[in-house]
Amino acid sequence: MAGYRQIFDPVGGSLGWSAMLAALPLITLFVLLGGLRWKAWKASLVSLGVALTVAVAAYGMPAGQAALAASEGAAFGLFPIVFIVLNALWIYKMTEITGWDAVLRRAFGSLSGDQRVQAVIIAFCFGALLEALAGFGTPVAVSSVMLMAVGLRPMKAAAVSLVANTAPVAFGAIAVPITTLGKITGMDAADLGAMVGRQTPLLALFVPLILVLMVDGRRGVRETWPVALVGGAAFAGAQFVTANYLSYEIADIVAAFAGALAVVGMLRVWQPRQVLVAQAQAPVIAGGAGADDASEGVLRRRRTGEGSALKAFAPYLVVVALFAVATSGPVKTWLEAHSGWKFGWPGLDVVNAKGVPLSALTFNLNVFNAGGTVLLLAGLLTAVLYGIGARRTAGAYADTVRQFRWTVVTVMAVLALAYVMNLSGQTVTLGLFLAQAGGAFALLSPVVGWLGVAVTGSDTSSNSLFGMLQLTAAQQTGISPYLLAAANTTGGVLGKMISPQNLAIAAAVVGLEGREGELFRKVVGWGLGLLVAVCALVYLQSTPVLDWMVVR
Repeated sequence: MAGYRQIFDPVGGSLGWSAMLAALPLITLFVLLGGLRWKAWKASLVSLGVALTVAVAAYGMPAGQAALAASEGAAFGLFPIVFIVLNALWIYKMTEITGWDAVLRRAFGSLSGDQRVQAVIIAFCFGALLEALAGFGTPVAVSSVMLMAVGLRPMKAAAVSLVANTAPVAFGAIAVPITTLGKITGMDAADLGAMVGRQTPLLALFVPLILVLMVDGRRGVRETWPVALVGGAAFAGAQFVTANYLSYEIADIVAAFAGALAVVGMLRVWQPRQVLVAQAQAPVIAGGAGADDASEGVLRRRRTGEGSALKAFAPYLVVVALFAVATSGPVKTWLEAHSGWKFGWPGLDVVNAKGVPLSALTFNLNVFNAGGTVLLLAGLLTAVLYGIGARRTAGAYADTVRQFRWTVVTVMAVLALAYVMNLSGQTVTLGLFLAQAGGAFALLSPVVGWLGVAVTGSDTSSNSLFGMLQLTAAQQTGISPYLLAAANTTGGVLGKMISPQNLAIAAAVVGLEGREGELFRKVVGWGLGLLVAVCALVYLQSTPVLDWMVVR
């Protein structure tokens, strides 16, 4: 099969015209989702078709190579992303069929019965911890269900979880996006983490205020701003200090606990004058395996929420403990040495414009040190802890897969789209076109990262895609490479809330499959507003006004 050498200006040698054509798959995706309100899996498949057409017809990529690029992307969507999300949701489903989810909700409710405060605790603080440990949509999935369980309507629960999942993303999954960026650019990962830690905390400071505004409008901000501000400030301060002076890899873990402790401490001395409560709704993924033969103890927990809060939190404590062990020095080293298999994707032969094979051609089936494997083990331990038999455990997993089958299709299609755009050169064309702005590129640099995450749903993938582009632009414009590389990461976190795979996950877990377009419209304004703020921050950091914030 003929190979392919990337070209970035296929339309008459014009980067501008080529960029317009390269943007067609993204335009198609967003129009179908936000404008025509198509289901995410249908919109993703059609957009994939557009990307394949552009790759073959405009970029001259052999059809076989384009199809192989799509297949590798789909495989990456299945592993590790779908593998992580399904296992995380499976753990939560097991807490449901045993009634311990009701105890967990009661524990959160005991901190505050106010939905606005619960949104900060669950979506922002607890969600950040899940992002730190697993990432790849896990916090959105779990937080959405838990928020709905404490009374938020499905659409609002999903939207709040998506917006909350911003500031933690850069340091998610033990800071894999930043570590990856360091490897790709050759820059020091610790310095990159420090620079990101001088940008994302400013987002974290305001996100809790946005959440209470989403839950209860201006009244919510007026009545709960003290706890939202304290939680955001504690999270932001801890994230800054940890990223700059301790270890960027644990920035989100420390920040999540700091934010939660600050909120709990604040609630001991201050409470909202009026409490916003609503009747809790049954989570969408409730029931399933073993629901019809629930024991008396299970029924009692579901009805009253009585039980040990420690045991209700146990699955997540197990997750924290397992990730802590898996990322410790000797264990991490051993797992990396025995992680699985790396192999070139069969038949895929793509080189860049200089004739160098792309690193994306290598597929990493890192089974043993994958986040999904840790969650799978945590799920098995949860089954033992809760006394769930093998049949019910397997049945719960089958139910989870069955319920999220269209989400699986969406995630695989979106990653296939990303790989086709990446390997054909379409994404690089878009990035190079933006880089022509020269010194003003600092203003647009976060947009490149936002674009990458909006397409792939992953800050890690966006950094892999555009890390070298940011470095090259920095060298051409004289702007700090650490500033632009970090801007790619920080801008990227705001693309997370509108990425089709995250929209599909959030919609599916709250029972709104097919309404991803409506959810997109709920959150896109917040994402764009925060993106403008980040662009302004990065631009000012490139000038004498705020250049004292830049890592030297």
